[in-house]
Amino acid sequence: MTFFTELTRRKVFKIGGAYLVVAWLAVQAASIGFPAFDAPPWALRIFILVALLGFPIALVFAWAFELTPDGVKPESGARSTRAILLTAAVLTALAFLWYFRGQPSYRADTPTAAHVAATPAAAVSTAPVNQKSIAVLPFTDLSPTHDQEYFSDGMSEELLNALAKVKDLKVAGRTSSFSFKGKNDDLRTIGKTLSVANILEGSVRKQGEKVRITAQLIQTEDGFHLWSESYDGDLSDVFELQERIARAITGKLEVILQGDQQQRLVPVATGNPEAYALYLQASGIFNRREGPRFPDAVAQLEQALKLDPNFARAHSRLAVIAAIAPTYLVYDWPAATAIVEEHARKAAQLDPTLAEPYAAQAQVYTGQRRLLEARRQFERAIALDPDDTTAAFWYATNLILSGYTREGYKVIDRVLDVDPMLPTALLWRGLGYVYAGDNVNGERLLQRAADAKLAFAGLGMSFVASAHHRQTEAIEQLAAGFNALHTGLPVQSTQLLARGILDDEPARLAALAMIDDYLKTKPQPVSGFVIYGLMRMHEPARALAAAQGVPSGNDAGFLSLLWSPYGREFRVLPQFSEFARQAGLAAVWDRYGEPDHCHRRAPGDYVCE
Repeated sequence: MTFFTELTRRKVFKIGGAYLVVAWLAVQAASIGFPAFDAPPWALRIFILVALLGFPIALVFAWAFELTPDGVKPESGARSTRAILLTAAVLTALAFLWYFRGQPSYRADTPTAAHVAATPAAAVSTAPVNQKSIAVLPFTDLSPTHDQEYFSDGMSEELLNALAKVKDLKVAGRTSSFSFKGKNDDLRTIGKTLSVANILEGSVRKQGEKVRITAQLIQTEDGFHLWSESYDGDLSDVFELQERIARAITGKLEVILQGDQQQRLVPVATGNPEAYALYLQASGIFNRREGPRFPDAVAQLEQALKLDPNFARAHSRLAVIAAIAPTYLVYDWPAATAIVEEHARKAAQLDPTLAEPYAAQAQVYTGQRRLLEARRQFERAIALDPDDTTAAFWYATNLILSGYTREGYKVIDRVLDVDPMLPTALLWRGLGYVYAGDNVNGERLLQRAADAKLAFAGLGMSFVASAHHRQTEAIEQLAAGFNALHTGLPVQSTQLLARGILDDEPARLAALAMIDDYLKTKPQPVSGFVIYGLMRMHEPARALAAAQGVPSGNDAGFLSLLWSPYGREFRVLPQFSEFARQAGLAAVWDRYGEPDHCHRRAPGDYVCE
């Protein structure tokens, strides 16, 4: 009797087929029923795992116990029973080993804290929502000519910043709250998306020197209006109006005010309404990262400072715009550095509580490869305001550029806990997942960054398209990512560079020839994306030679890649230790300890793997 005939006689095929049909129906029912009863996501996965696990066990039972017209007849008694139990135990152990160790989200080298924090529109956290939590949505501009949007946005942001400093209150980040601007989303959905129990929304009507602010506080769980009020005043009263609103909110939510907050929540930034309006307009450009309009923002802030030279926050905002301007447009680095140094110093002198001036200085130091000084300035900024998401995110990127990738991604995870829709944080965290081999989480976060209209999201989305074998799209995405930043290369060269990285060997050779011609011109500084391209095209020695000396036009473009699998060929070169000293990396490592992929041989001397 053949084995196939024996399987048929024992009805193994029939039982297996019947099991699959019943299991499929059960899984379909569970996929509908589990979410209806708010079951956690892992419950359905366990159910499917058990259903799959039962299939081989059913086949073993069908083989070991013959089905006859007289019923079930065991073939070999206790021996078969022991064999079945042993088989089931082994299968169960293997299944649970895969579930808890084999999946990417459970691997030790793949952080997962941002898995929930950065899924704003699709996933709903099962953790209980803190009742003392709030999101401040952008207020609606109800001015007669509807040209005061910068002012209504500014009111919302000022209230958000004031409430964020209240220790007993969790406040959703600005980017996430403002992502709902102009939309008509259900408040319960917004609450679940941002993990907040309350929402503040309202409107601003500004006409001449008169202003009316209407605000209402709503519970996200049931839409119940906890409080609503309108406030009228002059532009000179705007800080007092904000103070009254902020105090009404903290009173309704019963949060405890500590220290100076018992006297005042909203500081009086300036006594000049016109200077304040200019500050709000410039801040809008900064918040939207409208790089081409940065010169307009600088001019507005300079005018504001003519009206009020002691306007600390205008000094601070001018410093931070100058610090990031070279990333977005052609900008004189020495001039930018001088602006940052001057205005950051003045801002800190006028208001020692501001974190932003130190973050601005740290960004400039990072671009100058003064990484140790940058780290110290970031630490000062974080100590002053741990909830400043911009400073915290920049600090995280400084850690990653310095080789402390695990620590840096943990900081980004905390940023995304506060501001889960921050596009730049989503991009960096998504790339971190991709570099760790977790394309599922990486694609989801990178897609979020693209959905948020991040101009250079293509730097990440190119990996997604390439993973799905959409090479033409991957090339276009990478080129678009290059072009959204100041690469120092013409558009046709960035397209050629993207093709060289992702296309065939002739395209690679053409890109390398373009780079050779570019480097022959002895550009100062060298484009950081040329170094990035050489690393991606497996030319580590040429990449290292181009990176030596003065800082590139955008060190972040290749230093972040340095600590990924794409940078291994670069960092294992014998001459890398000298580069690490020149680039300021070794000084950081001597002070803060070995980075993730390097070991110390002597002070200032590191070998990497």
